[in-house]
Amino acid sequence: MSIFRQFASRYKKQCETNENHSDPELTTRYYRTNTAQMMQTIEDLFKADQNVNILSISRERGEIAAEIKKIKSCFAIVTVVTVRPFETAVDINISTEQSSPAGVHPILKREALSIYEKVNKRHDFLGSARNADK
Repeated sequence: MSIFRQFASRYKKQCETNENHSDPELTTRYYRTNTAQMMQTIEDLFKADQNVNILSISRERGEIAAEIKKIKSCFAIVTVVTVRPFETAVDINISTEQSSPAGVHPILKREALSIYEKVNKRHDFLGSARNADK
C-alpha cells in the first residue's frame, strides 16, 4: 500500500471486514460453529460489555447492530453467515460520525479486531479469507 493511501485511510470513518480486504487483518474470519451459537456468543459478548448497547438483533438475517461507546462513539454491525455445516463466517462493519486530528480508522480497526479476539476465545478459529479470490 502506498504511503499516500496509508495516510488517507487513517481518516476513513468506517472499518469493514470482507473476504478480499487489502489489509490481511481485516479479512472475513471463519469459525467451527453454527449461526445460532455464534449469534448467541456475540450477543453475550456485547451484553457483558457495559460500553456496548445492543440496538437490534435479526436472527433471520444473521445480524447484530450495536452502539459502542468507548474512546469514540461508534455503530457496529456484526454479520454471521453459515458457509457449510459447522463453518460460520463473521464480518464486522464499524463506523462513526466523529473525527480526530490523528484519524479514527485505527480506533475502529482496533475495535473490530477486539471483537474477533473475544470470539476466538470461545470458538475454534478455522482461518480467514478462506473463500477469497486467489
